[in-house]
Amino acid sequence: MMKKKPVVPEPLNLPKLTPEQRMALVNMMAPAPKEFEPSESLGVREGGSLYRPVKRQITVRIDADVLEWLRAQGKGYQSRINAILRREMLRAAERRGA
Repeated sequence: MMKKKPVVPEPLNLPKLTPEQRMALVNMMAPAPKEFEPSESLGVREGGSLYRPVKRQITVRIDADVLEWLRAQGKGYQSRINAILRREMLRAAERRGA
């Protein structure tokens, strides 16, 4: 059996891409953005602009039955805890007239 020589392509002498062309290629390869829907974790500043509050990792003790109830609702139980606390925080602020 005769060995075939590998085919080596000749280097292409293409012009270098401009920064704008590079960015266009990067954007074409990026996944399409999902439809934006503000979530409970987004806040609203005066004037209507959105911001994402900074998250902090803490340790908190929760009754076992409450935790099981939250987990039974599916993924995202920590986000649900945050949403419940935020809702109550906003209700308390409304009652105080803040």
